Amino acid sequence: MLIFIEPRIVLLSVPKTGTTALEMALAPRAEIAFRARPEIKHLNQRQYLKRIAPLLAPLKGAPFESVAVVREPLDWLRSWYRFRTREELIGHPNSTVKISFEQFIRDYLAEGPRPDHARLGRQSEFLADAEGKPSVRHVFRYEAMPALVRFLERRLKTTIDLPRRNVSPEAVTDLTPETEAMAREALASEYEVWEAARQEEP
Repeated sequence: MLIFIEPRIVLLSVPKTGTTALEMALAPRAEIAFRARPEIKHLNQRQYLKRIAPLLAPLKGAPFESVAVVREPLDWLRSWYRFRTREELIGHPNSTVKISFEQFIRDYLAEGPRPDHARLGRQSEFLADAEGKPSVRHVFRYEAMPALVRFLERRLKTTIDLPRRNVSPEAVTDLTPETEAMAREALASEYEVWEAARQEEP
């Protein structure tokens, strides 16, 4: 999470949505930067509203506007799957090296306790307030990163050159038609969030 005081922008870091590269480019310009440890870097909208927003309240000016990126739901899960095939995770319960993507998706969508490798939240939860309602002011699609960059360049009055960071290994991520159809139905609410996200700068 990066906070820019004068532009009144709070850039949230939804995991696996390319925000690491944005943070690398913009952290030097942010007045407040939550980085390094995942539980700090990836504070969600609910945590921001509860813990951080009250600290910013005494600062006079317009309301702060939160900004986030969301990824096509199955593509987001593919990124997580590939990320967990890294060599350093071999032997760890989170590793997906010996698990097919098909099994990973079925484990992720299973009811009840899930295996460690499939214990992931949902992007929609990251954007929600304490009542479970989406409350991020500006949500962009990952696939529309150039629009987000133009938006941030305009609001922050700077030029942004994005480096490639946190690139996951290659992996086979095919699904049978049956599993893909099941996943798209189960993730219908996630697709609603992604489809409503901006493709152009406001």
